[in-house]
Amino acid sequence: MTYATDLITLRDQLMARILEVTAAPKPSYSIDGQAVSWTQYLTELRKQLKDTNGLINDADGPYSFETQLFT
Repeated sequence: MTYATDLITLRDQLMARILEVTAAPKPSYSIDGQAVSWTQYLTELRKQLKDTNGLINDADGPYSFETQLFT
């Protein structure tokens, strides 16, 4: 596997988890001083997805075009 394919795998896993979480949403709650925020969890998954998409775009590297001007 390459770096780019690893990133694509990660993106696909994040998207699958987001779909799973949104298919059966749960309320945030607090028990014995321990809080579980599903909204914050979903926000973090979305941020990771956005960051991963950015890394995928950057993995291709910058593009440069060579041109010639004739006079």
